[in-house]
Amino acid sequence: MQKGGTKKQITKPQHQPRPGLEQRMKPLPVFDRPEATAASKLKSKIALITGGDSGIGKAVAVLFAREGADIAISYLNEHADARETKRIIEEECGRQCLLLPGDISKEKHCITIVKKTIREYGRIDILVNNAAVHYENDGLEKLSTREMKKTFETNIYSYFWITKAALGGMKKGGCIVNSTSVTAYRGSSTLIDYAATKGAIVSFTRSLASNLMKKKIRVNGVAPGPIWTPLIPSSFKATKAAQHGSDSPMERVGQPAEIAPCYLFLACEDSSYMSGQILHPNGGEVVNG
Repeated sequence: MQKGGTKKQITKPQHQPRPGLEQRMKPLPVFDRPEATAASKLKSKIALITGGDSGIGKAVAVLFAREGADIAISYLNEHADARETKRIIEEECGRQCLLLPGDISKEKHCITIVKKTIREYGRIDILVNNAAVHYENDGLEKLSTREMKKTFETNIYSYFWITKAALGGMKKGGCIVNSTSVTAYRGSSTLIDYAATKGAIVSFTRSLASNLMKKKIRVNGVAPGPIWTPLIPSSFKATKAAQHGSDSPMERVGQPAEIAPCYLFLACEDSSYMSGQILHPNGGEVVNG
């Protein structure tokens, strides 16, 4: 925070229609660290990633591909972003990429994307539940039932539906990584329903980890802080989007490429003794849990 309590501007003011396109953001998010040396940590693995067209999901998809995984990407309708992510995975990383457009707030579609992934690749080794929406409101009385239902259906119901469908295609040694948020731990006065879903994801992660322990499937989560993704300019007013991350201890927004290694760690054997845990790449904010 600057003197006087005014948040400093991180980027230029900008706004997009929901759900937002990464290709229209200024500056573009940093999704990759091509200078990093790959170690084949996910050689021949199959990963299904929701929200994998852009933002954190894209960074995770590209990193997983660089580490040897073939990818299936679920996304809503951001076709230009999805095609570019597919190009990077196939042309630059040399792996396969299956695109799965559609609305995961619908149970039928959640089941469909899992079936298509298994039909294409034969199995799922890694499931990353990541896609989310949020609607900013000044108070609870301004939160519409329609928005609240959409937030819960997209952010937490889909995790249940997709995971339930995917378990039939997962074997011993498989893993699930769920995206929660720093708001699950400190709340958010303007994203009450969003924070509530993210809190639910923490409990879902811990409970599912316990439930799947005997099946040797690990379940963990990542709770990012403020990250520069299309969710920000498509959800917030232009001036607020420009200040995103300025109130973090590091006084800057995080980049998707800074978050993706947490997912890689939880998806590979480096974390073989971890389940039911949450990692916190949030710019230095200390949270409990």
